[in-house]
Amino acid sequence: MDDNKLRIAITQGDANGIGLELIFKTFASPEMFELCTPIIYGSPKVAAYHKKALNLDVNFSIIQHANEAKPERLNLLAISDEEVKIEFGTPNEAAAALARKAIDRAVADCKAGIVNAIVNAPISEKHFFAAQEHPLSLSQYIAKQLGETGETLEMWLNECLRITTLSGELAIKDVANEITKERIESTVRLLHNSLCRDFMISIPRVAVLALNPTLEDQPCKEEQEVISPAIKQLIAEGYTAFGPYQADSFFGNREFDTFDAVLAMYHDQAMIPFKALSCEGGVRLITGLSAVVTSTDDEALDGKAGQGVSNEIAFRHAIYLALDVYRNRKAYDQPYKNPLKKLYHEKRDESDKVRFNVTKKKESNEEQQSK
Repeated sequence: MDDNKLRIAITQGDANGIGLELIFKTFASPEMFELCTPIIYGSPKVAAYHKKALNLDVNFSIIQHANEAKPERLNLLAISDEEVKIEFGTPNEAAAALARKAIDRAVADCKAGIVNAIVNAPISEKHFFAAQEHPLSLSQYIAKQLGETGETLEMWLNECLRITTLSGELAIKDVANEITKERIESTVRLLHNSLCRDFMISIPRVAVLALNPTLEDQPCKEEQEVISPAIKQLIAEGYTAFGPYQADSFFGNREFDTFDAVLAMYHDQAMIPFKALSCEGGVRLITGLSAVVTSTDDEALDGKAGQGVSNEIAFRHAIYLALDVYRNRKAYDQPYKNPLKKLYHEKRDESDKVRFNVTKKKESNEEQQSK
């Protein structure tokens, strides 16, 4: 593959959502084809329906395998020829199954090295899994498809903030049980590694938020017994972690401007300020995977579906991020591929005992030679 034209797998998202509209609008700009070779993983019939319904002037070439993708054009890899009933803004099993099939095929091609990165159009995670399945996050599902068992992390990015959460989308009543010293430490380590490798930040500064509001009489248990000790341990290991900070003043005073990333304790603590600070929409990066996977924070099945009014700027940024992260990882990993062999120097003992032994050994050798 030509490194200057990376192949980007773009999954179509929910067939009843805004995904294809975002894709078509993004690649209506010819300059996008100068950055990458896009491959839409989706249904030609669904794509044609969206194109006609939204009156979009876009052309795409249908292919059967990613290896057939051509630069300077919008390639559509046919994952299904089945008829799917399109009802904009309405979830159904067929649309969810098609979105899942697109992601599965894209992940398989990325694992095989046929494409360089994956950008997912919006899906409804609530309807993505069948009723009988154990619910997973999208990051856990993709990790499973890749055959990877390591810890993953979803990072949200906008113009001024990178943020992640410790407990995901748990109910508030369950959050405190998920906050442990070990979990905070492992999450900050993973976040630190992502900032170094994915964003080429040499010494990343990570802010850790508090769970509870400030109490004048006595600090709360989580801050005193869990969060603060975890931060101290991370500092002792050489990580530049700071906190715990109160969320209200941290965001209200724009203290986040001095940090490279923020670790929030629960979903709303992160997403409310994140969305309030997002002028052009947010982007999500799943880190901890061997594959580069990005998406936007758009709702797949909101009231805009089918109306042609969705803004594609965030989706465009998701593609930019995928390209940047792929190249950053390649540049970061390159020096470690063929390291120079270590030169081992003899460590000499300069003590009197060793010097005397050397002298005696030398004298003994001279006596043997004289005989």
